[in-house]
Amino acid sequence: MPTPPTAPQPPAPPIPLTELLASKDLGLRRIAGPADADLLWVHTSEMADPYPYLLGGELLLSAGVLLTDPDRYVARLVEAGAAALGFGVRPVYEAVPEALVEACDRYGLPLLEVPPETPFTTIARAVWRLMAEARHRELRRVTRAQQALATAAARPDPVPAVLHQLAAQLSGRAVLLTARGEEVHAAGRRPHPEAAAALTRLARVVARERPGSPASATDTHGDTHLAAYALGGGEGLVLSLATHRREPGDHTVAGIAVVLLSLLAAPHQGADAADRSAALVRLLLGATPAEVAPLLGPDGPWTVIHARRSDGTTPDALTAGALGASLGTALVDAGREDDDETVRVLLPATAREAAPQGGGGEEPGQPPHPRTVPPHPGWTLGVSAPAPLTALAAADTRAARALAHAEATRTPLKVDAPVTGLAALVPADQAAAHARALLAPLTPPLADTLRCWLSLHGSWDRTAVALSVHRNTVRQRIGRCAELLDMDLNDMDVRTELWFALRRE
Repeated sequence: MPTPPTAPQPPAPPIPLTELLASKDLGLRRIAGPADADLLWVHTSEMADPYPYLLGGELLLSAGVLLTDPDRYVARLVEAGAAALGFGVRPVYEAVPEALVEACDRYGLPLLEVPPETPFTTIARAVWRLMAEARHRELRRVTRAQQALATAAARPDPVPAVLHQLAAQLSGRAVLLTARGEEVHAAGRRPHPEAAAALTRLARVVARERPGSPASATDTHGDTHLAAYALGGGEGLVLSLATHRREPGDHTVAGIAVVLLSLLAAPHQGADAADRSAALVRLLLGATPAEVAPLLGPDGPWTVIHARRSDGTTPDALTAGALGASLGTALVDAGREDDDETVRVLLPATAREAAPQGGGGEEPGQPPHPRTVPPHPGWTLGVSAPAPLTALAAADTRAARALAHAEATRTPLKVDAPVTGLAALVPADQAAAHARALLAPLTPPLADTLRCWLSLHGSWDRTAVALSVHRNTVRQRIGRCAELLDMDLNDMDVRTELWFALRRE
């Protein structure tokens, strides 16, 4: 059976099924499947196969109007990633069909009996209320943790104070390690020696000693949850955490600590770094490449990254700073007035190895190597192909498209690949002239819709998600494109030519 896709996270923590069952006024009763499940959504459907309309994590409510094959019905729900099934008795069925009970037990899907006096909307309201309460508790906890960590950072010995407060907030162990695994500071109860050794090994995974190292990593050792975060500043320091439980908001609290420790443990930002940050601001405000080139320096080509929180929350300056620190850059735009949920990051596309230590004479460092952008937990990233300073505006557009593609396909990272293969054999000026002539009848919104639709293999639903419009709007726009171009968009040759043009315009 295929693995269900990862569901996009709503802007609230998941609700344990047990909390919903504890609401006596609903009268719900679990009659099959396991008791443990996390609910992310509530959805009502009387379709014979609701699979195409499920995101995963749903409590699906149904009265079984079109239920004909319980075994296949349950199998498809499990394949779609549904969390539980609520079956309403009457007016269609006087009792939950035994075949449905057996199928839910067989596939491990929790099955709830919904009494006739409980409307489905009442259940949905109960779930949203529980989510709002959980979100409120999480926000209060994160706010208290942020205040406590900020207070600790203002103390005379801030690094140990922040680690001590972090360990207290997470009820675990917080350790600051060097890239070689040497302990700099630690706080909290020491874990079992084997878990401590596993934590040190995990820290080496994210240590910035080699290209392509991830910014963070997680693991488990028995009942101990492990996490490691690379700190910014180029010092190779790693924050490692060991806890016996994970709660909503833990990752946010850890991210706040990463920002503070990156600032405290690394040297203060010098004039060069400040100038580079100002260069990004000026660039975003419309300065020409010639004006910002002296400030950005010779580290190009550049990669543009667009990022959004995968849990739907709006990132603040601390969260955006944590992302920039984990990527190893201070060039971060934490949000714009027209889109306050997107963070933009400017990153040198290549990284240079440090010069060898020791020995006689001055020996030059190693040549630059391509920089790899890894996925970041809690973020969805769209990454442009490396671009020179004069093409940053186009790279910014490609990063935005890559982010839309990643969100539509529910992937944590999408890289906009440069033109290669046969398409690269056509001279750029000729390809651009052909693209302009072919696409001349299309307005920019129609061209963007066509590009997105083709990139998602003609999927109406995913294109609608990527463009934040209704699927019928996508159909109307694609139909209009076909009319203006006088082309059959179902023809693969036509799609191929249009895709080539849209990539080279």
